Amino acid sequence: MSQQADVNIVARPSASTLDSQAPAGGVKLGSTVRTGGALQVRGRKQRSLWGNAWRQFQRHRLAMAGLVVFLFITLACFVGSPLYPLAINDFDFNITGNSLTWNHPFGTDSLGQDVLARILWGGRISIAVGLVAALVAIVFGTLVGAVAGFFGGNVDNLLMRFTDLFISLPQIPLLLVISFLYSSAFFQFFERNFGSGTLGIFILIVAVIGLLSWMPTARLVRASFMATKEKEFLEAARSIGATRSSLMFRHIMPNVMSPIIVAATLGVGAAIITESALSFLGLGFPSDIPTWGRMLYEAKDRFEFSPHQAIFPGLMIFLTVLSINYIGDGLRDALDPRKTQ
Repeated sequence: MSQQADVNIVARPSASTLDSQAPAGGVKLGSTVRTGGALQVRGRKQRSLWGNAWRQFQRHRLAMAGLVVFLFITLACFVGSPLYPLAINDFDFNITGNSLTWNHPFGTDSLGQDVLARILWGGRISIAVGLVAALVAIVFGTLVGAVAGFFGGNVDNLLMRFTDLFISLPQIPLLLVISFLYSSAFFQFFERNFGSGTLGIFILIVAVIGLLSWMPTARLVRASFMATKEKEFLEAARSIGATRSSLMFRHIMPNVMSPIIVAATLGVGAAIITESALSFLGLGFPSDIPTWGRMLYEAKDRFEFSPHQAIFPGLMIFLTVLSINYIGDGLRDALDPRKTQ
Protein backbone atom coordinates (compact mmCIF):
# COMPACT_ATOMS: atom_id res chain seq x y z
CA MET A 1 0.00 0.00 0.00
CA SER A 2 2.79 2.38 0.85
CA GLN A 3 4.53 1.65 -2.44
CA GLN A 4 1.33 2.31 -4.34
CA ALA A 5 0.84 5.57 -2.45
CA ASP A 6 4.36 6.68 -3.33
CA VAL A 7 3.72 6.00 -7.00
CA ASN A 8 0.57 8.12 -6.96
CA ILE A 9 2.34 11.03 -5.36
CA VAL A 10 5.16 10.98 -7.89
CA ALA A 11 2.71 10.77 -10.79
CA ARG A 12 1.01 13.99 -9.76
CA PRO A 13 1.96 16.93 -11.99
CA SER A 14 3.76 19.79 -10.40
CA ALA A 15 2.65 23.42 -10.52
CA SER A 16 5.23 24.23 -13.19
CA THR A 17 4.00 21.27 -15.27
CA LEU A 18 0.40 22.49 -15.22
CA ASP A 19 1.46 26.01 -16.15
CA SER A 20 3.60 24.73 -19.02
CA GLN A 21 0.72 22.62 -20.36
CA ALA A 22 -1.65 25.56 -20.48
CA PRO A 23 -2.46 26.44 -24.13
CA ALA A 24 -0.82 29.54 -25.52
CA GLY A 25 -3.37 32.35 -25.68
CA GLY A 26 -5.92 30.19 -23.85
CA VAL A 27 -7.74 30.86 -20.59
CA LYS A 28 -5.89 29.83 -17.44
CA LEU A 29 -8.33 28.20 -15.03
CA GLY A 30 -6.43 29.14 -11.92
CA SER A 31 -3.16 29.15 -10.01
CA THR A 32 -1.63 26.07 -8.37
CA VAL A 33 -0.75 25.93 -4.67
CA ARG A 34 0.91 23.01 -2.81
CA THR A 35 -0.30 22.62 0.77
CA GLY A 36 0.70 19.66 2.93
CA GLY A 37 2.07 17.69 0.00
CA ALA A 38 -1.20 17.95 -1.95
CA LEU A 39 -1.67 19.97 -5.10
CA GLN A 40 -4.68 22.31 -5.18
CA VAL A 41 -6.05 24.55 -7.92
CA ARG A 42 -7.25 27.96 -6.85
CA GLY A 43 -9.90 29.26 -9.27
CA ARG A 44 -9.81 32.78 -10.58
CA LYS A 45 -12.72 35.20 -10.57
CA GLN A 46 -15.19 34.48 -13.33
CA ARG A 47 -15.34 37.01 -16.17
CA SER A 48 -18.52 39.05 -16.59
CA LEU A 49 -20.70 39.12 -19.69
CA TRP A 50 -19.49 42.60 -20.66
CA GLY A 51 -15.91 41.56 -20.01
CA ASN A 52 -16.30 38.70 -22.46
CA ALA A 53 -17.94 41.04 -24.97
CA TRP A 54 -15.07 43.53 -24.76
CA ARG A 55 -12.53 40.71 -25.08
CA GLN A 56 -14.33 39.42 -28.17
CA PHE A 57 -14.63 42.96 -29.57
CA GLN A 58 -10.87 43.41 -29.33
CA ARG A 59 -10.38 40.42 -31.62
CA HIS A 60 -12.23 42.26 -34.41
CA ARG A 61 -9.46 44.31 -36.01
CA LEU A 62 -11.68 46.42 -38.24
CA ALA A 63 -13.95 47.22 -35.30
CA MET A 64 -11.00 48.34 -33.19
CA ALA A 65 -9.70 50.44 -36.08
CA GLY A 66 -13.16 51.97 -36.49
CA LEU A 67 -13.34 52.74 -32.77
CA VAL A 68 -9.96 54.47 -32.87
CA VAL A 69 -10.89 56.52 -35.95
CA PHE A 70 -14.27 57.53 -34.57
CA LEU A 71 -12.83 58.55 -31.18
CA PHE A 72 -10.10 60.53 -32.93
CA ILE A 73 -12.60 62.39 -35.13
CA THR A 74 -14.91 63.06 -32.18
CA LEU A 75 -12.11 64.37 -29.97
CA ALA A 76 -10.72 66.47 -32.81
CA CYS A 77 -14.12 68.10 -33.37
CA PHE A 78 -15.19 68.64 -29.76
CA VAL A 79 -11.77 69.32 -28.23
CA GLY A 80 -9.64 70.46 -31.14
CA SER A 81 -12.13 72.99 -32.53
CA PRO A 82 -11.95 75.38 -29.53
CA LEU A 83 -8.15 75.05 -29.52
CA TYR A 84 -7.68 75.67 -33.24
CA PRO A 85 -6.22 79.19 -33.74
CA LEU A 86 -8.43 80.16 -36.69
CA ALA A 87 -12.15 80.87 -36.39
CA ILE A 88 -14.81 79.71 -38.83
CA ASN A 89 -15.76 83.29 -39.77
CA ASP A 90 -12.26 84.68 -40.39
CA PHE A 91 -12.33 86.12 -43.93
CA ASP A 92 -9.30 86.78 -46.11
CA PHE A 93 -10.20 87.56 -49.71
CA ASN A 94 -6.54 87.48 -50.73
CA ILE A 95 -6.39 83.70 -50.32
CA THR A 96 -9.78 82.62 -51.64
CA GLY A 97 -9.82 79.08 -52.96
CA ASN A 98 -6.18 78.40 -52.09
CA SER A 99 -5.00 74.82 -51.90
CA LEU A 100 -3.16 73.19 -48.99
CA THR A 101 -0.56 75.31 -47.18
CA TRP A 102 1.13 75.22 -43.77
CA ASN A 103 -1.12 77.98 -42.46
CA HIS A 104 -4.23 76.34 -43.93
CA PRO A 105 -3.71 72.53 -43.96
CA PHE A 106 -7.02 71.87 -45.74
CA GLY A 107 -6.96 75.02 -47.87
CA THR A 108 -9.48 77.85 -47.95
CA ASP A 109 -12.94 78.26 -49.45
CA SER A 110 -14.30 80.88 -51.84
CA LEU A 111 -14.46 83.51 -49.06
CA GLY A 112 -10.96 82.88 -47.74
CA GLN A 113 -12.18 80.91 -44.70
CA ASP A 114 -10.09 78.08 -43.33
CA VAL A 115 -11.60 74.74 -44.38
CA LEU A 116 -10.12 72.78 -41.46
CA ALA A 117 -11.60 75.18 -38.91
CA ARG A 118 -15.02 74.83 -40.50
CA ILE A 119 -14.73 71.03 -40.68
CA LEU A 120 -13.84 70.78 -36.99
CA TRP A 121 -16.63 73.13 -35.96
CA GLY A 122 -19.24 71.58 -38.22
CA GLY A 123 -18.27 68.08 -37.17
CA ARG A 124 -19.67 68.77 -33.73
CA ILE A 125 -23.07 69.48 -35.27
CA SER A 126 -23.03 66.46 -37.60
CA ILE A 127 -21.89 63.99 -34.91
CA ALA A 128 -24.29 65.42 -32.32
CA VAL A 129 -27.19 65.09 -34.76
CA GLY A 130 -26.27 61.47 -35.43
CA LEU A 131 -25.95 60.54 -31.75
CA VAL A 132 -29.09 62.30 -30.51
CA ALA A 133 -31.26 61.23 -33.47
CA ALA A 134 -30.17 57.61 -33.00
CA LEU A 135 -30.98 57.89 -29.29
CA VAL A 136 -34.48 59.20 -30.05
CA ALA A 137 -35.10 56.40 -32.55
CA ILE A 138 -33.80 53.69 -30.19
CA VAL A 139 -35.80 54.88 -27.17
CA PHE A 140 -39.07 55.25 -29.08
CA GLY A 141 -38.58 52.04 -31.07
CA THR A 142 -37.64 50.06 -27.97
CA LEU A 143 -40.71 51.31 -26.11
CA VAL A 144 -43.09 50.42 -28.95
CA GLY A 145 -41.48 47.03 -29.59
CA ALA A 146 -41.35 46.11 -25.89
CA VAL A 147 -45.04 46.89 -25.30
CA ALA A 148 -46.12 45.10 -28.50
CA GLY A 149 -44.00 42.01 -27.85
CA PHE A 150 -44.87 41.69 -24.16
CA PHE A 151 -48.64 42.18 -24.25
CA GLY A 152 -49.39 40.75 -27.71
CA GLY A 153 -52.98 40.42 -28.93
CA ASN A 154 -54.82 43.59 -29.84
CA VAL A 155 -52.06 45.79 -28.44
CA ASP A 156 -49.53 44.09 -30.70
CA ASN A 157 -51.79 44.42 -33.75
CA LEU A 158 -52.44 48.11 -33.09
CA LEU A 159 -48.78 49.02 -32.56
CA MET A 160 -47.57 46.98 -35.53
CA ARG A 161 -50.12 48.60 -37.85
CA PHE A 162 -48.91 51.94 -36.51
CA THR A 163 -45.35 50.84 -37.32
CA ASP A 164 -46.37 49.74 -40.81
CA LEU A 165 -47.92 53.17 -41.36
CA PHE A 166 -44.60 54.90 -40.62
CA ILE A 167 -42.66 52.39 -42.73
CA SER A 168 -44.81 53.27 -45.73
CA LEU A 169 -43.94 56.97 -45.45
CA PRO A 170 -41.21 58.25 -47.82
CA GLN A 171 -38.62 59.41 -45.34
CA ILE A 172 -36.42 61.76 -47.37
CA PRO A 173 -39.27 63.62 -49.16
CA LEU A 174 -41.18 63.94 -45.88
CA LEU A 175 -38.07 65.19 -44.13
CA LEU A 176 -37.54 67.78 -46.86
CA VAL A 177 -41.15 68.97 -46.67
CA ILE A 178 -41.14 69.28 -42.87
CA SER A 179 -37.81 71.09 -42.89
CA PHE A 180 -38.98 73.46 -45.62
CA LEU A 181 -42.28 74.28 -43.89
CA TYR A 182 -41.25 74.53 -40.24
CA SER A 183 -37.55 75.43 -40.13
CA SER A 184 -38.24 79.18 -40.14
CA ALA A 185 -40.89 78.86 -37.43
CA PHE A 186 -38.58 76.81 -35.19
CA PHE A 187 -35.69 79.20 -35.80
CA GLN A 188 -37.72 82.28 -34.90
CA PHE A 189 -39.33 80.66 -31.85
CA PHE A 190 -36.04 79.53 -30.31
CA GLU A 191 -34.32 82.77 -31.27
CA ARG A 192 -37.03 84.75 -29.51
CA ASN A 193 -37.34 82.59 -26.38
CA PHE A 194 -33.90 81.01 -25.95
CA GLY A 195 -31.60 83.31 -27.91
CA SER A 196 -30.41 80.57 -30.27
CA GLY A 197 -32.25 79.85 -33.49
CA THR A 198 -29.73 77.14 -34.37
CA LEU A 199 -30.97 75.14 -31.38
CA GLY A 200 -34.44 75.14 -32.87
CA ILE A 201 -33.17 73.81 -36.21
CA PHE A 202 -31.16 71.16 -34.36
CA ILE A 203 -34.20 69.96 -32.39
CA LEU A 204 -36.36 69.91 -35.53
CA ILE A 205 -33.87 67.85 -37.54
CA VAL A 206 -33.14 65.46 -34.68
CA ALA A 207 -36.82 64.92 -33.93
CA VAL A 208 -37.77 64.31 -37.55
CA ILE A 209 -34.86 61.93 -38.25
CA GLY A 210 -35.46 60.04 -35.01
CA LEU A 211 -39.22 59.73 -35.46
CA LEU A 212 -38.81 58.50 -39.03
CA SER A 213 -36.23 55.80 -38.28
CA TRP A 214 -37.50 53.95 -35.17
CA MET A 215 -39.47 51.27 -37.03
CA PRO A 216 -36.71 48.64 -37.60
CA THR A 217 -35.78 48.84 -33.92
CA ALA A 218 -39.42 48.35 -32.88
CA ARG A 219 -39.74 45.20 -34.97
CA LEU A 220 -36.43 43.85 -33.71
CA VAL A 221 -37.33 44.44 -30.05
CA ARG A 222 -40.82 42.99 -30.54
CA ALA A 223 -39.42 39.75 -31.94
CA SER A 224 -36.87 39.49 -29.12
CA PHE A 225 -39.53 40.12 -26.46
CA MET A 226 -41.88 37.52 -27.94
CA ALA A 227 -39.10 34.91 -27.94
CA THR A 228 -37.84 35.73 -24.44
CA LYS A 229 -41.14 36.00 -22.59
CA GLU A 230 -41.74 32.26 -23.08
CA LYS A 231 -38.53 31.23 -21.31
CA GLU A 232 -38.57 29.25 -18.08
CA PHE A 233 -37.04 32.00 -15.94
CA LEU A 234 -39.98 34.26 -16.83
CA GLU A 235 -42.38 31.59 -15.59
CA ALA A 236 -40.40 31.42 -12.37
CA ALA A 237 -40.55 35.20 -11.99
CA ARG A 238 -44.31 35.18 -12.51
CA SER A 239 -44.72 32.43 -9.94
CA ILE A 240 -43.15 34.57 -7.22
CA GLY A 241 -45.40 37.54 -8.03
CA ALA A 242 -43.23 39.73 -10.25
CA THR A 243 -45.14 42.68 -11.71
CA ARG A 244 -45.43 43.40 -15.41
CA SER A 245 -42.99 46.31 -15.25
CA SER A 246 -40.50 44.12 -13.39
CA LEU A 247 -40.84 41.37 -15.99
CA MET A 248 -40.35 43.83 -18.84
CA PHE A 249 -37.48 45.96 -17.55
CA ARG A 250 -35.67 43.72 -15.04
CA HIS A 251 -35.98 40.27 -16.60
CA ILE A 252 -36.57 40.61 -20.34
CA MET A 253 -34.89 43.90 -21.26
CA PRO A 254 -31.35 42.92 -20.14
CA ASN A 255 -31.62 39.81 -22.34
CA VAL A 256 -32.50 41.78 -25.48
CA MET A 257 -29.98 44.59 -25.07
CA SER A 258 -27.50 43.12 -27.54
CA PRO A 259 -29.53 43.74 -30.74
CA ILE A 260 -30.61 47.13 -29.40
CA ILE A 261 -27.00 48.23 -28.93
CA VAL A 262 -26.06 47.10 -32.42
CA ALA A 263 -29.09 48.87 -33.93
CA ALA A 264 -28.22 52.06 -32.05
CA THR A 265 -24.64 52.00 -33.34
CA LEU A 266 -25.68 51.57 -36.96
CA GLY A 267 -28.40 54.21 -36.53
CA VAL A 268 -25.79 56.88 -35.76
CA GLY A 269 -24.19 56.49 -39.18
CA ALA A 270 -27.56 56.54 -40.92
CA ALA A 271 -28.56 59.73 -39.10
CA ILE A 272 -25.30 61.46 -40.07
CA ILE A 273 -25.87 60.59 -43.74
CA THR A 274 -29.48 61.81 -43.57
CA GLU A 275 -28.48 65.13 -42.03
CA SER A 276 -25.70 65.56 -44.58
CA ALA A 277 -28.12 64.86 -47.43
CA LEU A 278 -30.58 67.37 -46.00
CA SER A 279 -27.91 70.05 -45.68
CA PHE A 280 -26.54 69.25 -49.14
CA LEU A 281 -30.00 70.01 -50.56
CA GLY A 282 -29.96 73.39 -48.80
CA LEU A 283 -32.75 72.63 -46.30
CA GLY A 284 -30.75 71.85 -43.19
CA PHE A 285 -28.95 74.29 -40.94
CA PRO A 286 -28.54 77.96 -41.92
CA SER A 287 -25.75 78.96 -44.25
CA ASP A 288 -23.58 80.31 -41.40
CA ILE A 289 -23.48 76.85 -39.74
CA PRO A 290 -20.75 74.87 -41.57
CA THR A 291 -21.95 71.29 -41.24
CA TRP A 292 -20.27 68.73 -43.47
CA GLY A 293 -23.30 68.49 -45.74
CA ARG A 294 -23.57 72.27 -45.97
CA MET A 295 -19.90 72.52 -46.95
CA LEU A 296 -20.51 70.02 -49.75
CA TYR A 297 -23.47 72.10 -50.90
CA GLU A 298 -21.33 75.24 -51.05
CA ALA A 299 -18.44 73.46 -52.82
CA LYS A 300 -20.40 71.67 -55.54
CA ASP A 301 -20.24 74.61 -57.98
CA ARG A 302 -16.46 75.09 -57.49
CA PHE A 303 -15.33 71.49 -57.62
CA GLU A 304 -13.53 71.96 -60.94
CA PHE A 305 -11.40 74.84 -59.62
CA SER A 306 -11.14 74.00 -55.89
CA PRO A 307 -11.78 70.27 -55.41
CA HIS A 308 -10.38 70.32 -51.87
CA GLN A 309 -13.46 72.21 -50.67
CA ALA A 310 -15.58 69.13 -51.38
CA ILE A 311 -13.03 66.35 -50.88
CA PHE A 312 -12.29 66.97 -47.20
CA PRO A 313 -15.90 67.30 -45.93
CA GLY A 314 -16.87 64.26 -48.00
CA LEU A 315 -13.89 62.35 -46.62
CA MET A 316 -14.94 63.17 -43.07
CA ILE A 317 -18.46 61.87 -43.70
CA PHE A 318 -17.03 58.74 -45.31
CA LEU A 319 -14.57 57.97 -42.50
CA THR A 320 -17.06 58.68 -39.73
CA VAL A 321 -19.86 56.54 -41.13
CA LEU A 322 -17.47 53.74 -42.15
CA SER A 323 -15.91 53.61 -38.69
CA ILE A 324 -19.35 53.51 -37.05
CA ASN A 325 -20.42 50.65 -39.31
CA TYR A 326 -17.30 48.69 -38.42
CA ILE A 327 -18.00 49.30 -34.73
CA GLY A 328 -21.51 47.96 -35.25
CA ASP A 329 -20.15 44.85 -36.95
CA GLY A 330 -17.76 44.28 -34.08
CA LEU A 331 -20.49 44.72 -31.48
CA ARG A 332 -22.73 42.30 -33.34
CA ASP A 333 -20.03 39.61 -33.21
CA ALA A 334 -18.97 40.42 -29.65
CA LEU A 335 -22.50 40.26 -28.25
CA ASP A 336 -23.30 37.00 -30.05
CA PRO A 337 -22.95 34.23 -27.42
CA ARG A 338 -22.28 31.65 -30.13
CA LYS A 339 -19.03 33.42 -31.04
CA THR A 340 -17.75 34.06 -27.51
CA GLN A 341 -14.40 32.43 -26.81
